[in-house]
Amino acid sequence: MKEIFTIGYSTYSLESFLRVLEKYSINAIADVRSIPYSKFKPDFNRDFLEGYLSKKKMAYVFLGDNCGARINAPECYVDGKADYHLIAEHPTFREGLKRLRSGINNKYRIVLMCAEADPVNCHRSILVCRNLRFSEIRIKHILKDGSVEDHQKTEKRLMNLFNLYQPNLFKTESERLEDAYAL
Repeated sequence: MKEIFTIGYSTYSLESFLRVLEKYSINAIADVRSIPYSKFKPDFNRDFLEGYLSKKKMAYVFLGDNCGARINAPECYVDGKADYHLIAEHPTFREGLKRLRSGINNKYRIVLMCAEADPVNCHRSILVCRNLRFSEIRIKHILKDGSVEDHQKTEKRLMNLFNLYQPNLFKTESERLEDAYAL
């Protein structure tokens, strides 16, 4: 089965970030931040990071225009707030997922990169992985300590966050999971 990883860089230095990527033999970073810059961690600014990774023989692609939490598509906003259901159906987002699948099929070991340390709190999990999870792709989240959590465990944590993991007579586990994603 093919794999894709995710990581939030906020708790990493650039050196520790690269060490953890090397640990999992990752050779491509898909930056899914809508705005690929950080005033707190300038080593992770798009221009610097892209050049640095090139010297390390790692591929870098910016996918924030396609897979960011705030794509440039006014029809995907309700009362000024991004609606992930609308984004997930938008051709721009679908093209981003297609590019990710193509990269995986072309033998890249890809990590989706954003800032948030915990995937439960980040669109890379709530939006992107939610829409990749039915593919023949195993999703693994690299946590702040460098360990890996399978996406199914992340989903269980998400359900627990909203007290939706316990069985319910009126909703299936899948329905409760969808409710947790929506929340």
